[in-house]
Amino acid sequence: MAYAALMPTKLGLEGSHDQIHRLRTTTTCMNVDNLSKVFVRGAHADKLKVKGPVKMPPKVLHIKSALSCVEEKTGFKDFLHINDFDKETILTILDRAKEVKALLKSGERTYLPFKGKTMAMIFAKPSMRTRVSFETGFFLLGGHAIYLGPKDIEMGKREETRDVARVLSRYNDIIMARLFAHQDLLDLANYASVPVINGLTDYNHPCQIMADALTMIEHIGQIEGTKVVYVGDGNNIVHSWLLLAAVVPFHFVCACPKGFEPDKETVEKAQRAGVGKIEITNDPKEAVKGADVVYSDVWASMGQKEEAAYRRQVFQGFQVDEELMKIAGPQAYFMHCLPAERGVEVTNGVIEAPNSIVFPQAENRMHAQNAIMLHSLGL
Repeated sequence: MAYAALMPTKLGLEGSHDQIHRLRTTTTCMNVDNLSKVFVRGAHADKLKVKGPVKMPPKVLHIKSALSCVEEKTGFKDFLHINDFDKETILTILDRAKEVKALLKSGERTYLPFKGKTMAMIFAKPSMRTRVSFETGFFLLGGHAIYLGPKDIEMGKREETRDVARVLSRYNDIIMARLFAHQDLLDLANYASVPVINGLTDYNHPCQIMADALTMIEHIGQIEGTKVVYVGDGNNIVHSWLLLAAVVPFHFVCACPKGFEPDKETVEKAQRAGVGKIEITNDPKEAVKGADVVYSDVWASMGQKEEAAYRRQVFQGFQVDEELMKIAGPQAYFMHCLPAERGVEVTNGVIEAPNSIVFPQAENRMHAQNAIMLHSLGL
């Protein structure tokens, strides 16, 4: 039985259902044992007046065990995969990102939608951009972010994911997680009663691609009808591009060495959607012709560094250099999600060229994520 189903009249209390619902804003279940203390002596006692002694109805006393399980996230939205949302929603979030970015760029500091809210940031994988963009963005909009590093929780090892989810939900309004295993993220979202934002998993990286889409809109004017060519390993970045192409119509090409193609099921899912044009090839020179964006990432991601030497041999011919950008054409922008290994997957000259939009792309992580969090919290 969900707590939201317990109307104030059934508890013998005055006050709107919304007021009572807000008492458990960040909780996964109701603490029935302390209910009278919360209502009578708690901080909200001035808003909710008790009609005589609090006597728990038998029906309420029997729901304690039921409330300890997973609870519905009423009105909240997780952000786990781009294709969890339709085209209209994705474009609306991106429009909101442009608006809030313009507000912050103007020096406006009175727009504080996250005031009084806290965010738990779980990092199984360390990151400069993810931490700074989330923490700074949440702060600039009035909130407080709490960093939990790899040794702070050790989710799934020192403490079960379902327990971490329910505890953090009681303290915070939103959770961001940057993890290795995608299943850990799904479990976290399943048991949390507050929105969970995917800050990266080994499977996908939706916040990055939302930032990339925002950057394309700023420089090209749109995403629809463009051609994006990714050159390198068929990794989590590619999976998120594929899932975006399952929602928004554009041409996406992944050029990678044989044996390093993206997940087959994800490719098929994007193709079955029949929205964007999807191609997987092993010929980067043919792939980049007519591209609006040439995109690269490191050849060996975190957790694959022991394969770095081997991958450098296999990925010969897949470096984005000046010659490849010339084949793409003068209209082509270069993008990279960073960090980059200059001289490996991309040359220094390409990153520093006038048509490189790598750093505006990095900045847009913060703005895209702000909009995602606003959407997830219903603000």
